[in-house]
Amino acid sequence: MMPQIDTSSTDYPRGHVVGLHAHDAAQLVFARSGVMRVITEGGVWVVPPARALWMPARTPHSVHCTTAVAMRSVFIRGEPASAPPPRCTVISVSPLMREIVVRLVEGPVTPEQSARLAALLFDELQTLPVAPLHLPEPQDSRLRRITAALYEQPADRRSLEQWAREAGLSRRTLARRFAAETGMSFGAWRRQLRFLTALERLAEGTPVIHAALDAGYDSVSAFVHAFRRSLGVTPRRYFRDASALERFRF
Repeated sequence: MMPQIDTSSTDYPRGHVVGLHAHDAAQLVFARSGVMRVITEGGVWVVPPARALWMPARTPHSVHCTTAVAMRSVFIRGEPASAPPPRCTVISVSPLMREIVVRLVEGPVTPEQSARLAALLFDELQTLPVAPLHLPEPQDSRLRRITAALYEQPADRRSLEQWAREAGLSRRTLARRFAAETGMSFGAWRRQLRFLTALERLAEGTPVIHAALDAGYDSVSAFVHAFRRSLGVTPRRYFRDASALERFRF
């Protein structure tokens, strides 16, 4: 059975929220411009320009537009020969993938052409680098209170001991439970939150120095180092390339 392809092209204002829902089809969603947070049971996925999020079918999720967002999606029912990623994944957008999506969204394409393009899209998904833009969420309500507070104020510098007292746990218990439920140490989780927060602020047009310091970094150089480690380029280079991507019509 050939895959069936549907597409959507929707622009949302800053602050718009698409409530919890799921699709029968797998979804590849782009932020052509702007940044969105996609929230699933597994945590938060930040999708900036030049990146895309792959979501398997029937994944409950909500979408929060950190900025004004131009969202472009491809929905795929059925599976080509290449196996799709088994879980939500943020990936880099290659020139080939961009052109495939342009053709699928803008058309016109026949069902046979859509199936061939979908197969090529799945092949491309196998080779593209994964972007570390995911923040897992713990299930324990006490830990969730901590993460909720940090989402509100990522620059909060309270120590692990102080957070443990806040949650009514020992330091060791908090550290152990946090690692078991998120796969990350508390410190690594907080560093990832600060990075993603600063990335979102940059996409809003905030100067690097303010984006970095407001997110809790001690210096701009510390943030630039984290940015290069995660995305392979400096913030200036990343958003210059993203601006070039926006010039393509989706």
